[in-house]
Amino acid sequence: AVCHGPLCFIDCTQADGTTPLLQGKTVTGFLDSEEKAVQLEDKVPFLLEAKMREQGANFENANDWNPKCCVHENLVTGQNPQSSPVVAKAVVELLA
Repeated sequence: AVCHGPLCFIDCTQADGTTPLLQGKTVTGFLDSEEKAVQLEDKVPFLLEAKMREQGANFENANDWNPKCCVHENLVTGQNPQSSPVVAKAVVELLA
């Protein structure tokens, strides 16, 4: 999942049904600072980076608008559209 894509994991839980899926997982997604840079922080339901951190994710990032990919077991996340090539490479490597 790249950019805003990881927001699909926010409402998901681990097998126990209560622990957030992202808790303890190393992930990335669109940065709060990137959202503010495009002046859309008031248009989204929540800031993705803040929400992922709130749920206990080990959130990693590069500087704004630079590529970043995180792989945690079979979960692959990318920070922004610039991350698409490295995320694709990571997925191909997982499938090999």
